[in-house]
Formats: sequence, structure tokens, C-alpha cells
Amino acid sequence: MNSTVSGPEWTKLLRPFARPNLGKAVIQLADTLLPFGAMLALMYMTIRWGAPAWVTILLGIPAGALMVRTFILFHDCAHGSFVKSRSGLDWIGRILGFITFTPFGEWRYAHGLHHSTSGNLDRRGVGDVWTMTVDEYRRCPPLKRLWYRVYRSPIILFVFGPLVLFLIMNRIPSRRGNPLRLRSVLLNDLALALSIVFFGLTIGLRDYFLILIPTQLVAGFAGIWLFYVQHQFDPTYWARSADWDSVEAALSGSSYYKLPAWLQWISGNIGLHHVHHLLPRIPNYNLRACLAAVPELRLKDPLTISRSVKSIHLNLWDEAAKRLIAFRELRSASRAMIL
Repeated sequence: MNSTVSGPEWTKLLRPFARPNLGKAVIQLADTLLPFGAMLALMYMTIRWGAPAWVTILLGIPAGALMVRTFILFHDCAHGSFVKSRSGLDWIGRILGFITFTPFGEWRYAHGLHHSTSGNLDRRGVGDVWTMTVDEYRRCPPLKRLWYRVYRSPIILFVFGPLVLFLIMNRIPSRRGNPLRLRSVLLNDLALALSIVFFGLTIGLRDYFLILIPTQLVAGFAGIWLFYVQHQFDPTYWARSADWDSVEAALSGSSYYKLPAWLQWISGNIGLHHVHHLLPRIPNYNLRACLAAVPELRLKDPLTISRSVKSIHLNLWDEAAKRLIAFRELRSASRAMIL
């Protein structure tokens, strides 16, 4: 999409919606954390009642969905949009980071880089999904190709990957992190370690993990899927630094993911990702009002669920064609070149 509206004009149009509302924030905290806590308690009660394990595991679906919504509130705190108070943002972010197994300070830094580099081919690597260009893939050694194919496989990307990310990778401080980022990781780790000790002494580690793992699997799958389709879809936008444009990256490289109302609620309207990337300071509870008030944001071809599923097989950026392609397309092109 080539917008006729400039960056400053977009900011002027969207700025009225970038005002935190304490009342709305409190309501969201209540309508998310209270049912989330109740669902976890119900999962524990099914264990106490001697219900089959599959009952507890199935309850992990709504619990995981509520964890996704919790993460969206955490995400808003990282952008400084959820509430007005800086200390409020920090403390709410830390608490929600404990609940979602994500260190607030470290994630805020990485996600900020993602927003400043999204769609820029020369600045990939932090806070995004690993994406290689066709030329890079062709030139890299066989072992790296194999690793890339494993990484981009759905079972790794959406099932095992989220568990590794949230339960292991988020526990490890960055070697390049400053003291504040390092402290955020260590305090998050300490809080989680103390919680494991507490629940181990009270309900037992078996019951704790029977509640945690299904919830994390569902939340991780849904969360990574949402993050994936926000930028990995057809057609999307990538460009080298010399040609990269932040407005174009937001409007063409961030999806307008049209979801049913109940999924919009669970995902905190993050499907309106093009709006979010245009002005990240808009809190999730104002995104729909912003879309309704600004006609230019209602893109003609939003991403649907059925179209988004097809993006699973898009793995490489073709710089010549300016689109994502599947591995099988690369094989077909290579055969044609040989013939």
C-alpha cells in the first residue's frame, strides 16, 4: 500500500487515541486476571477431585487464552500506553511479566527494536521471526540451511519453540544487556523460582506442572502464531535500509488481521497491527475506536483466518519478486534454471 498520508499526518490523526485511560486499564486487569486466576484454581480442583488428567489439560485451553490476553496488557505496558503513570507501567509490567514468564525490562528493549526495524532487511535479528532471503539461503552452508528449515517448521515454530522461549530463553540474560535489563531478567527468574518452591511445598510439583504446561502450550502457540502472522503474510513488506519507509512498513508490512469479536477480545485487538505499528502508544482498548474513526486505516484486503493459515508455508523473502515464497517454490525455480 502506498499511502498518500505522511508520517507526521498519521501521527496527528492517531494522537487523540494515544491517551491512557486508568478506568479502562483497571477493568481490563480485572476482566483478565480474575477469570485467569479462577481458571487456574479450577484446574487445580479437577486434580483434587480426582478427575481424569485430560479434563485438567482441556481447561488449559481457556486458561492459555487468558494468558495471551494478559500478555497483551504486558505488551501495552512495554509501549508506555496502558496507564499514564511511569511507575504504574513498570510495576504492572513486572507483575504481568511474572505471570507470563517474560522479564519486562529485557522484553521492552527487544520489542522496541522490533518496532524500529520491522520490515528492514538490513536490521533483522532482534525481536522478530528469523527470515532469510532467497539469496542468503542459496549461499549458506547445508547445515545452516537444515537449521533454518527446522526452525521454520510449524511444529518447532508454534509448539516446541514457544516452550523453549518462555521457559528457557527468557531465563537467560543477554550478554549485551545493560544493568537494568540484566536486573529485569534476574528478578523475573528469582520470582519464578520462589513461586516454584512455594507451589512445590503446597500443591506439589506434579500438580503445578500439570497446570502450567497445558496453559503455556496454548498461550505460547497462540501468542507466537499472532506474532508470526502480524508480519509473515502475503503480500507483505521488506526493504533494504536505503529504501525502507516506516509508514509503508506499518501499513503494508503489518497485518490487519480480521478476527471474530471473541478472538479480538482475547488477543486485545492486536490484529489491528497496522494501526499499532503506525503509533505504538495507542493502548489496545483504543485501537478499535481508532480504526472506526480513521477511514484510511480500513484497508481493502484485510488478512483473514483462512488466508493466514496459508502463510505457514512462506519461508523466504524473494527480493526480486518482493514477496515471501515457500521452499517448494525455490525448488521449482532451481529445476527450471537447470532445464
